Amino acid sequence: MDPIYPPKTINHIAISVPDVERALKWYQEVMGFTIIRGPTELAADDTQIGNVLQNIFESKFKKLRIVWMSSANNVGFEIFQFIEPKQLIENRQIEYWRGGVIHIAVTERDIEGLVKKATETGGRQLTKIWELNPNKPYKLVFCSDPFGNIIEIYSHSFEQFHANM
Repeated sequence: MDPIYPPKTINHIAISVPDVERALKWYQEVMGFTIIRGPTELAADDTQIGNVLQNIFESKFKKLRIVWMSSANNVGFEIFQFIEPKQLIENRQIEYWRGGVIHIAVTERDIEGLVKKATETGGRQLTKIWELNPNKPYKLVFCSDPFGNIIEIYSHSFEQFHANM
């Protein structure tokens, strides 16, 4: 039997948007995230961070704006706005067929209230609110932010939601 290793913690999540100022305001006011640093502009140049960015995003990358935020449970949340080259704007649905990251998820007891706040401020509700177990009042819904990034909202923690289903 293989030894069991403790799970790794999620350090941060990063999203890309066409307007970092508007996004940071939305994630502050709707999701309650707090600003840690920024927004600031970074470029592919001869500095250490410039070289790192050039290595990550390759030769076409020239410039971006970024803000670092934090959730209530201290998971970092980075918001990128690519300036050069400019980000393509898409109004996405859940593109499960593409592979990769599908969504981020947050926990909010007042799931209906958060959906209302999100949709009144430019986000979209993508699914109805679901209760999967009639013996537990746990709910989930999929929404998007105003920029098309998919957000799942759970009414209870991940552990509560999935334990003993």
